[in-house]
Amino acid sequence: MSTFAKRERLLLADLLETVGPDAETLCEGWRTRDLAAHVVVRERRPDAAGGALVKQLAPRLEKVMAEYAARPYEELIRLIRTGPPRFSPFQLKQIDEAANIVEFYVHTEDVRRAQPDWAPRELDPVFQDALWSRLERTARLVGRGVPTGVVLRRPDGQTVVAHRGAPVVTATGEPSELLMFAYGRQNAARVELEGDADAIDRLHESRQLGF
Repeated sequence: MSTFAKRERLLLADLLETVGPDAETLCEGWRTRDLAAHVVVRERRPDAAGGALVKQLAPRLEKVMAEYAARPYEELIRLIRTGPPRFSPFQLKQIDEAANIVEFYVHTEDVRRAQPDWAPRELDPVFQDALWSRLERTARLVGRGVPTGVVLRRPDGQTVVAHRGAPVVTATGEPSELLMFAYGRQNAARVELEGDADAIDRLHESRQLGF
């Protein structure tokens, strides 16, 4: 049975192929070619991928990313579709689902929502629940640097605290939209914000929400 991570992987590959290598994305400074290179390096070059989290490794990551971005675009798409190499831990279904469901959903939306004619996707409730489950696990991590309290709330009233503090900003929306909001795509996320107006402005201006 196909997993959500696999489905989103294939959707991302198809979308990258459709829009071409020079389309806009929501990732500042990245065109679609750069985003494709990032996905491939993350899965295939663990020796460099750590540069996204470890400052000392960042120059190596940039170098390897540039090398992959220089490859034919069609090759990058093929590598995304075929997935990680044979002995990668990402080959294990449980690890792939845990590590990649958010990765591929967010990057698919990074491409979709940067296009002028984008429209919201209809996501089934089971997938929304899966995204919510991941968001519950990572909310404190992505919200650790923000200057206000942040609460994420589903329409059914379920909540998770991304950052404790005052004043509090509450973002309400479907898990898929809250995920985009919490992962630094605030301007592209369809959520309703409640709270002190100055706090909402500070949250938008801080650029600290997300990784």
